[in-house]
Amino acid sequence: GGCRHRCCPGRNNACWAPSARGARCYCDSYCERTGDCCQDYRAACRHAAVGCVVGPWGPWSGCSSPCGVGSKDRSRQVTIPPRHGGEPCPDLKQRRGCLGDDPACGATK
Repeated sequence: GGCRHRCCPGRNNACWAPSARGARCYCDSYCERTGDCCQDYRAACRHAAVGCVVGPWGPWSGCSSPCGVGSKDRSRQVTIPPRHGGEPCPDLKQRRGCLGDDPACGATK
């Protein structure tokens, strides 16, 4: 089977070709996980693969609660999106717990 001009990113059941034995072989990047790639998948598809590249983490936000338990988050941007079955992007957002310590909190007690 041949993947030439048939390479697809991710999981795509419509991205296949007939194999030498007459069964289907696949040309999507998920075939590497399932082990059902066409014989020429690496030569035809992986050479053009570009993995995701992300920028640095931004600053943490302020605590969502001025008094007591809350959360803060931060994010980062994709600088180069994945193409041709390259590595997918990692998480772009993070969240963590925090304790609000606004000076006004003590006055309300």
